[in-house]
Amino acid sequence: MLYEAYEMQRAWLAGASSLASASAEWLSHPLNPASHFGAGPVAASALEVFAHAASPRGKPAFGIASVRVGRRAWPVEEALIAQRPFGGLLRFARQGLPTEAPPILIIAPMSGHFATLLRGTVARLVENARVYITDWADAKMVPLAAGRFDLDDYIDYIIAFIEQVAADNGGAPPHVLAVCQPAVPALAATALMNADSHPERPLTLTMMGGPIDTREAPTSVNDLAVKRPYAWFAHNVIATVPLHYPGGGRKVYPGFLQLAGFLSMNLQTHMMSHWQMFRHLVAGDEESAEASKAFYDEYRSVADMTAEFYLQTIDTVFQRHALPKGELRHRGRPVDLGAIGDTALLAIEGERDDISGVGQTRAALTLTPNLPEAMKRYLLVEGVGHYGIFNGGRWRGRIAPEVEAWIAAHRTRARPPAAIRAVK
Repeated sequence: MLYEAYEMQRAWLAGASSLASASAEWLSHPLNPASHFGAGPVAASALEVFAHAASPRGKPAFGIASVRVGRRAWPVEEALIAQRPFGGLLRFARQGLPTEAPPILIIAPMSGHFATLLRGTVARLVENARVYITDWADAKMVPLAAGRFDLDDYIDYIIAFIEQVAADNGGAPPHVLAVCQPAVPALAATALMNADSHPERPLTLTMMGGPIDTREAPTSVNDLAVKRPYAWFAHNVIATVPLHYPGGGRKVYPGFLQLAGFLSMNLQTHMMSHWQMFRHLVAGDEESAEASKAFYDEYRSVADMTAEFYLQTIDTVFQRHALPKGELRHRGRPVDLGAIGDTALLAIEGERDDISGVGQTRAALTLTPNLPEAMKRYLLVEGVGHYGIFNGGRWRGRIAPEVEAWIAAHRTRARPPAAIRAVK
């Protein structure tokens, strides 16, 4: 009944949002005398904030029409180059890109938000690279006939998408960038491909704010995952998709629960953001108000995860710490991080990250003993929280240049040590 109750509330709020929006428009219309004095402007602003907060949201578009490089704006082409039941692969390429520009595959999180949360990441990297990004599906939109999707499938998808990017670039291995949650399966996929001497294994893997080892500096998110047993999550946060969706009958971890959890972590901050939006509207500062609206339009657009993927992640990543303990298995096969011998690793963390604590991503560098130290790098960005790692001014001006420099330094495959070459 959890999903049905949410749907009823969402339908009611959609109607209330439409009414509030129409009322705000009427109160602020120039021909309405109330818009020029008294409580009219204040009421209109309050109604507009409510209408925005309560309005229903679907999957956003990337909408990257162009990027500016130097003094010129270059058009950007977006194309879907692969589609699977639980996710597709998008390519972004700008006109005028040099032929030697590297291919970069961004692994977006499957954690309740759509890949468009990384719009700023794509827009910055597409200035100097051919950028690909995983576009994960909303589980409630995937029919039951498509089958299951768990952590093993996620790793399979990553390997398949790496192969697709390589094929799209004449067989050239790509550089991979994993943001947050996918750092774990991306590192596992890299280890498996290295162990197999896969010719298209990544040249570099950049992990940004990822939970490689959540025993390091655990956050409130990590605490929530370990203070309750696995059975509690299975019985209390898993819901059934209503039948009017294409994925009706599928067991999922609903996106609205994930969003509620994130909002409650920083409730005061989000309340102040809406208060500031209200003040900007009253003062006529539409530009600042629109910036806040754009952020929350994206932040509150959520997607469901399959129950099996969510529960396996809770168990494997947060409760058993299988990857750092050397106990992770992919379809019965051990995942040996020691097999990584020639994929350069860059770990990036934000000093103020309250989702993946400082040290959790850096752990990947100590868990890969057979990778030469010259092929490892760690970057701690001061004054940056979780979302600031891959969006905003620090990302564009400080972090992205470091990523690009690391990629430029590893444009070709390094010759692995003899001990690694001998492993089959």
